[in-house]
Amino acid sequence: MGPGPFLIDTNVFVIDQRYPRDRNFSANRRFLDAVRRGRSGFTTTINLLELCGILSFNLNEQQLQTVWDEFAERYGVGVLPVSAADSTLPPFPVSEVLACLRRRMPLGDALFLLTARRHVAFAKTLVTWDRDHFADRFPGRVATPADLLKES
Repeated sequence: MGPGPFLIDTNVFVIDQRYPRDRNFSANRRFLDAVRRGRSGFTTTINLLELCGILSFNLNEQQLQTVWDEFAERYGVGVLPVSAADSTLPPFPVSEVLACLRRRMPLGDALFLLTARRHVAFAKTLVTWDRDHFADRFPGRVATPADLLKES
């Protein structure tokens, strides 16, 4: 696995948190362990909020707050922009959001990529299990955790 830095999509964390029986769980876990050891991963506040939204259906308020508070330390990743609960989400001109949507991109993916472009542009590899969603939309390489593990 290359040295990173890696921009990590929400679905990598969702598999780790919710789906231990997923066929990709083992590769996903090995990738996250390597990222933690190398401190080579980043995600965005948009992704952390998306993860919290997904988990909110099965966690109580305290458990959800714990996910938010301990996420960066648990995974050894940076969350950009800074994910303090009292911070604000980055404002984007509607024209930039619409430009993404015109490329047939869901709103969450559009906000993720716009945030990444602004705050995590140094990451040249996007790691996701939805490679096809981002193949022509992310300016760098798009790979799955399994792809990166095969290279090491």
